[in-house]
Amino acid sequence: MHVTDTLSSGSRNLTSGDTASDKRIKLRALAEKRNATLLPGAANALSARIIEDIGFEAVYLTGAGLTNTQLGLPDLGLLTASEVEDATTRISDVCSLPLIADMDTGFGNALNVYHTVQRLERAGASALQIEDQVFPKKCGHFSGKAVIPLDEMLGKLKACLDARRDENTMIIARTDARAIEGFEAAMERAYKMAEVGVDMLFVEAPVSTEELRAIGKMPTPQLMNFVYGGKTPMMPPEELRVAGFSFVLYANAALQASIQAQQEVLQSLYQTGSLAEAADKLASFTERQRVVGKPALDALTARYEGS
Repeated sequence: MHVTDTLSSGSRNLTSGDTASDKRIKLRALAEKRNATLLPGAANALSARIIEDIGFEAVYLTGAGLTNTQLGLPDLGLLTASEVEDATTRISDVCSLPLIADMDTGFGNALNVYHTVQRLERAGASALQIEDQVFPKKCGHFSGKAVIPLDEMLGKLKACLDARRDENTMIIARTDARAIEGFEAAMERAYKMAEVGVDMLFVEAPVSTEELRAIGKMPTPQLMNFVYGGKTPMMPPEELRVAGFSFVLYANAALQASIQAQQEVLQSLYQTGSLAEAADKLASFTERQRVVGKPALDALTARYEGS
């Protein structure tokens, strides 16, 4: 068996057979379908591998999740560009899915944005999402946000478009103006962003199904974000397809699930002194090794060292 066959055997990959360009072409094709493709968020490489293993078609690096898991802090603009770059590299190294990377506000002015786009594109991102909040930003479903002037944001978007080296690297423009200036102002911003030439729009935190449907009618492909417990009402998948959304983002569903699972198992361990009562909530040792790709590494060990 050839080494690349060994690496890509099974549902998980140590490295992807697709090039970064291949992944970007796949993501762009998904976006153009406007079929409400589900987009789960990953806060780390392990979550990305699970998302791929289940069968999803793309993955999203969540800035909020990365902040929560790596810093143990809320989503309040505390990440650095280097931390996002490192996470992008780690996910791209072990996951063959196209990756959308959340770059928050771009970590500075238009020049900083230009530099950040080049770093994240080199790290393997298939698409980059940038928002119009004032730095330091806040979670899109927190109160007390503010947005920068529209002209400043349009300059940042132009920097994104100029900085990318692969024309298939998608630029996703997010506006948080709905919570600050109202829905009509947010839509006006979104249309202006589209005129600059971005590949996708993301109007954050609409508060009604009527607003969701209006967003979906925009000619530029759309990403919609659902946060469990957040401000945006959930809509059934078929309605989202009819509305015309390209991607439906559940940025932190995996993270929220893992928090509850850890709390339940550790509470049981604390109270009983053993794992006996929580055993049904634990992945087996064998499954844990499968998820992180140990069989592929074992095959490489046998190939190169003999066994």
